[in-house]
Amino acid sequence: MLRETDERNGQSYDASQIQVLEGLEAVRKRPSMYIGSTSAKGLHHLIYEVVDNAIDEALAGYCTSIGVVLHADASCSVTDNGRGIPVDLHPKTGRPAVEVALTVLHAGGKFGGGGYKVSGGLHGVGVSVVNALSEWLEVEVKRDAGLYVQRYERGRPTTDVRRVASAVGTGTRVRFKPDPQIFETVEFSYDTVCQRLRELAFLNKGLQITLTEERTQAQNVFQYEGGIVSFVQHLNKNRDVINATPIYLESERDQTRVEVALQYNDGYAEGIYSFANTIWTHEGGTHEAGFKSALTRAINDYARRANLLKENESGLSGEDIREGLVAILNVKLPDPQFEGQTKTKLNNSETRGIVETVVGEGLSIHLEENPGIAKRVVEKAVLAARAREAARKARELTRRKNALEVSALPGKLTDCSSRDPAESEVFLVEGDSAGGSAKQGRDRRIQAILPLRGKPLNVEKARLDKILTHEEIRAIITALGTGVGEDFDGSRARYQKIVLMSDADVDGAHIRTLLLTFFYRYMRPLIDLGYVYIAQPPLYKIAKGKQDRYVYSDQELERTLRELEAQGGPKPEVQRYKGLGEMNAEQLWETTMNPARRTLLRVTLDDAMEADRIFSTLMGDKVEPRREFIEQHAHLVRNLDTVG
Repeated sequence: MLRETDERNGQSYDASQIQVLEGLEAVRKRPSMYIGSTSAKGLHHLIYEVVDNAIDEALAGYCTSIGVVLHADASCSVTDNGRGIPVDLHPKTGRPAVEVALTVLHAGGKFGGGGYKVSGGLHGVGVSVVNALSEWLEVEVKRDAGLYVQRYERGRPTTDVRRVASAVGTGTRVRFKPDPQIFETVEFSYDTVCQRLRELAFLNKGLQITLTEERTQAQNVFQYEGGIVSFVQHLNKNRDVINATPIYLESERDQTRVEVALQYNDGYAEGIYSFANTIWTHEGGTHEAGFKSALTRAINDYARRANLLKENESGLSGEDIREGLVAILNVKLPDPQFEGQTKTKLNNSETRGIVETVVGEGLSIHLEENPGIAKRVVEKAVLAARAREAARKARELTRRKNALEVSALPGKLTDCSSRDPAESEVFLVEGDSAGGSAKQGRDRRIQAILPLRGKPLNVEKARLDKILTHEEIRAIITALGTGVGEDFDGSRARYQKIVLMSDADVDGAHIRTLLLTFFYRYMRPLIDLGYVYIAQPPLYKIAKGKQDRYVYSDQELERTLRELEAQGGPKPEVQRYKGLGEMNAEQLWETTMNPARRTLLRVTLDDAMEADRIFSTLMGDKVEPRREFIEQHAHLVRNLDTVG
C-alpha cells in the first residue's frame, strides 16, 4: 500500500491519522445540535461541511480546484483534487479509513496534528453528519492509482469500499441527497451557495471554486489572485472610497498567519468581517478584539504625532475610527478553539496579542508612509466623534424630556392594553388614513398602531445625530422602548412583533425598504431576535353575489377567477387595492391584522455581508449599481404598479 508523505513536516496522511472518538447514533435524533437547524439554513450547512473538507486540503497545500454541482435530482456533489480520503484499513477498527470518516462522529484527520496543520473543520463531525442526514451518499476516491467507491443510505454503508477502475491523479468526490425525513425543505438555493463559495474563494487566494446548477445550466467560477484585497473591493464596489487601494497587512507569528485588508468609504456604517481558518466568526472573538484594539491605538497615535489631535482633546473612540470602514480579518492557526459546533466566536487567548502586534506595527508604518490617506481617515473619525457627541446630547435631552412628561410615548401612538411584550405587537402603518382604519379594526388588548406620515429618513445617507432629529424615526425609537445606537437594549422592547404595514405599490415598497434600512443599521438585534415582520395586505377583492374573497397575488387572482367562473352564476367583480386606506376597518382586520387569518413575513438575516451590500446598493448615492440590481432582479417582482 502506498503512503503519501507530507514533505513539510515528514508526516504521512493515511489511515493511521484517522482517530476515532465516539459513535454517530445521536445525529439523526438531534440534527440541530450538529447543523444548527433543519430549516434551509441547516440544509445548506451540509454543503459547507463537505466543502470545508476540500478547503482543508487547500489549506494544507494539496488542493487547487473544487467543483460543486447542484444536481437535477436535488442531490449535491463536491469534488476536489486533493489527496483523496485514505482507503486503507484503519488500525483500530479494521474498516477502510474512508468508511470510518463517513460513519463515525469525531473521526478525521484533524485530531492529533498528523493529518492537517491548519483546519477549518475543527470538530471532525462534518462529513459523517452529512452522511447521517442524507437519504443516500456516494463517495469516490482517487488515490494509489485507483478509483474507489462506496454507497451509504441514511448513514449506513450499503456496499463495501470497492476499487472499480484505475485512475490518474488524486481527489475526492462526495455526492449526497438530503433526507426529506429530516429537513423542512430539500431544495438548495443556487444564490445562497454562490455567496458562500465566492467568500471561500476570496479567503483562499488563487483557489478555483466552480458552482454549477444542472437544472438551469447556471455556472459561476470563482478565483481571486488578490484574495481578501479583492474581497474588500467587492464589498465596497457600490461606495465612494477614501483609500482607492485597500491597506493590506500580512505576517506569521507562532504558527499563526494573520492577514488584514481594510478600506474606508464615505459612508457611516461599519463592516468588519473576521474569519478563522476560513470559518466566518460573525460573533467575533479574540482575533477581532486584537484587530480593533490595534486599529484604535495606531490611528490615535498617528493623529497625536501629526498634530491632527491637540493635546487637550480627548482621543478618538474605536466607534469613531471604524465609521465607514470595511475590513476583512483572516487568521489561520493550528488549534482554533471555537464556541460550539457552529463556530461563531474564536476563543484562543494568544491570538489577540498576535493580531494586535501584526496590525499595530503594520498599520503604523502604512500611515506614516501615506500621510494623505492617514489625514483623511483621521478627519473622518473626528467628524464622527463630533456627531456622536451631538447624538449623545440628543438622547439625553430626549430622556430628560420623557422623564418630565406623564407619558413618554409619542402622541401619535395608539397603544395596546397588554404590558406583556411576548403577546404585544405594534403596526407601523403608512399614512394617517390607513392608521385610522387600523386603530378601529385592531385587537385593542394586544395590538398597537403607530401611523407614519410621509417617507422615513434614508439613514444610509445620515449620521445618528441627524437621524435623532427626524420626527418619524424618533417616534419609532420611543414607541419601541429599546433605545438606539449606544443605548440600545433589546430586553427593553415593548413589543415582540414589529409589523411594517405599507401599501402594495412602489411607494409602499420604498417605505418598507427605508424602514428595514433603519432597523438593519441601528436596531439590528431586533431582526436577529425575530421581532420584525412585514404585513401582507391583499391585492384584490373579488365580489360574486354576497361572497367576497381576497387574494394576494396576480397568480392567485387568475386561479380564483377560473374557479368562480366555472361555478356559473353572476360574473365576479374585481377591485384592485392601491392602498391600505381603501379598506375599511373590518376588511383590514380580516385580511391583514387578524392573527387567525393573516400572513406575516418574518424578516431574517442569513448573510450580513450580502445584506450590507444590498442596502448600500439600494439606498446609497450611486445610481448605476442600483440600476444594475433592479435589472438583474426585476423578474422576481411579484407586484408592480402599471400606469396607463
